[in-house]
Amino acid sequence: MTSLDKPTSETDQPHRTAPQHTGGKHAAQQQDDEAKAVTEAALFEAFGGVRGMVETVLPGLLFVTIFTINKNLNASAIAALAVSLALVAVRLIRRDTVKHAFSGVFGVAFGVLFAKMTGDAKDFYLPGMLYTLGLAVAYIGTAVAGVPLIGLILGPVFKENLSWRTRNPGRKKAYTKASYAWGFILLAKCAILFPLYWWADTTEFGWVLIALKIPPFLLAVYLTWVFLAKAPAPIDVFAEMEAEEQAEKERKTQAAAALRDPDA
Repeated sequence: MTSLDKPTSETDQPHRTAPQHTGGKHAAQQQDDEAKAVTEAALFEAFGGVRGMVETVLPGLLFVTIFTINKNLNASAIAALAVSLALVAVRLIRRDTVKHAFSGVFGVAFGVLFAKMTGDAKDFYLPGMLYTLGLAVAYIGTAVAGVPLIGLILGPVFKENLSWRTRNPGRKKAYTKASYAWGFILLAKCAILFPLYWWADTTEFGWVLIALKIPPFLLAVYLTWVFLAKAPAPIDVFAEMEAEEQAEKERKTQAAAALRDPDA
């Protein structure tokens, strides 16, 4: 068991102290507000925020718009791939994080490949649907296994790594709830999309898929925020390791000083 998730005594668990007076109530309220703000900022960073949502939706929106107008698979595919590459280029120029934009490029590239292979524009959306289904199964499966995927994703963002597994049961419970929420929300989305994939035409299916891009995502993020805002504060394992390193340096300094001056 590593220093990142070693168990501690009950007194080591992060908690919010009960307010004893009016000043304590204000302090507790301020602490809760700060915890919620930190949670919101971490979720915003992890899931890309508004810009990440734009990068997720724009290529597919452009594809279905152009295909609705001229029913040209090549023009639709080229436009979607071009805009996804442009979004990556903008992030590289600005030296921003490119993980969300790159994931969009790969998704669009696979979609274009599938559509070109089959000659059916509807297959542009198939890789993304299969990915969504796989992700739903992963969220639920890891929650059942006791290692919720959302905790693995957000642990490094909160600087707690895997400490929530054994040292912070309240956060593990929150991560488990959030993983179930993500899994079932994505399963519900798949339950709508897969039947439509078989019987709706490409244009109708594309617009339904675009409409379902953001609302389920926002619902899942909101529920994650609710669960984590009520959970104990994360254990900052990076700060703990830095403190341990500093303490070790001080011990070595004291030991060296004692060797130089044994009568001190």
